[in-house]
Amino acid sequence: MTAEGRTPPEIRQACADIVRLLAAGNIAVAERQAAGIVAQAPDSVEALYLLAQCVRRRPAGETEYEHLLRRVLAIALHPQASLELAQLLSARGELEQSEEYARSAVAHMPKNPLAHRTMGIIFLNTGRPAAAEFHFRKIVDLAGEQPRACALMADALKLQGKLDESEAWLGKATALDPTNAEVWVNWCRMAEARRRLPDAWEKLRRAEALAPDLAAVCLARAILIAREGRDSEAEQCLADGLVHYPDDPGLLFERGRIRRKLERYEEAWGDFVEANRVSRERDGLEYAGARVSRLIAQLMQFFTRGRMAALPRASEKAGAPQPIFILGFPRSGTTLVEQILAQHPLVRPGDELEFVAQVASLAPRWIGSPNNYPECLAELAVGDNVYMANHLRDAYFERAAQAGLVSGPQRFFTDKMPLNELHLGLISILFPHTPLVLVRRHPLDVVCSNFAQHIRHGFNQSFDLSSSARHYAAMEDLIAHYRRELDLNLLDIRYEDVIARPEQEIRRLLEFVGLPFDQRCLDFNESERVPRTISYAQVGEKLHVRSVFAYRHFRKHLDGATEILAPVMARLGYEVD
Repeated sequence: MTAEGRTPPEIRQACADIVRLLAAGNIAVAERQAAGIVAQAPDSVEALYLLAQCVRRRPAGETEYEHLLRRVLAIALHPQASLELAQLLSARGELEQSEEYARSAVAHMPKNPLAHRTMGIIFLNTGRPAAAEFHFRKIVDLAGEQPRACALMADALKLQGKLDESEAWLGKATALDPTNAEVWVNWCRMAEARRRLPDAWEKLRRAEALAPDLAAVCLARAILIAREGRDSEAEQCLADGLVHYPDDPGLLFERGRIRRKLERYEEAWGDFVEANRVSRERDGLEYAGARVSRLIAQLMQFFTRGRMAALPRASEKAGAPQPIFILGFPRSGTTLVEQILAQHPLVRPGDELEFVAQVASLAPRWIGSPNNYPECLAELAVGDNVYMANHLRDAYFERAAQAGLVSGPQRFFTDKMPLNELHLGLISILFPHTPLVLVRRHPLDVVCSNFAQHIRHGFNQSFDLSSSARHYAAMEDLIAHYRRELDLNLLDIRYEDVIARPEQEIRRLLEFVGLPFDQRCLDFNESERVPRTISYAQVGEKLHVRSVFAYRHFRKHLDGATEILAPVMARLGYEVD
């Protein structure tokens, strides 16, 4: 029986009155009446849901709104409440919880375009663009080609590398709503990334005509100017934008990078400091150091040689291309290594895939364990879980299939999710023989480069220099532990060596993976592929030494980071000038 079937007639009538009050805009009266019904009938799903709608319209009512939605769902199946809770959680970045509720909404409201949009956006934000595309196409089937749906389709296709199709949908989005400046900016940025600068300028002009002072317009304009080598003019453009948006981190970070190119290092550092301060204070981006310490301690305690000897390994999935895991701290050179491999005809680029972390999250439920990850993996040794390692492996491949990575003639696809080395223990269970490529770069170069970007990877480590150094050191301690305790098919490769001896290092990389040498890997900068990271512009350039030991320009600001990283640098053989 539905919740409505259990609702007494007098409450249904009172709820109908509240609906009319809400429609008329009498929110305060509607809320008082809804609260009165809930006081009399605390398990009335209809009244609780209507009270949630009242609270939703109240300033600063988000916490109570969420609480009421959860009360509704604790009592009965309510697809609309599931959808609203999914949207709320997704907007907060709590994508794992959001996905659960969005799935329920789609399952019970398969003809609701908003449910499909919510599900698609979650898939888009968790690295499953092919699955996102499915839901955006559903929106088009149900409601026609609307501007927002077309723009979302463009995003999903772009993230699958289907750039021509993506641009076609951007064309539809702008034709349907030519007044949306942000869509024109997105199209401009795509054209710029594809090195079609005249086309990018044309798209930017359309955005400028609509919103000349929009921060995104200013940023796109400065990036285009800089791409044409006019760095001083780009700096002035950003200065003009900062008059209107003095606390915009994107503008501050970009001006810092431009000033660094202009060799005005003190001013550049000042911009990075301010951009990170604004990011921390505006968005509450504090490094989760205590959480990281607990997680690493758990992983070290669980993944030991003795424990791993008792656990089964997944077999290689027959007939499927295998992942190549490109590991390394953000800004260590992982995008460069992936771009090199992506030029090989037998390798498909996967970019930043969240699949390993997703499998780690679902493992306790699939195994049927009361323990959290990683402790739940101990039960892989129990008889009724004898095939569970293969099932978890297949969960990874299902996500890869949704991303369009397992079809075609390629033998491998890349997975370069930053800091996947957290999960080297799980990877060694699911993919015991797969190639692991660990990219390293001078630790001070890495933390400086992180500090100069808006990077959320790594528990918000990048927004404070000492936090970034502590996280780097913690990850290196964990990697050292894994290398002692696990048998890993792992190749170390140094960014500096790739820059100094590209052909030698590329041949070594391909030989390790098990691929024949291909000249195209040396010409990676000529690829039209657009990596889905902030490094896309750099990998479109020929190799250069500007980024090697670039920390020296900021050495006077790095004493604290240097002290934290000294043991790691000594272990890795890096010196400080």
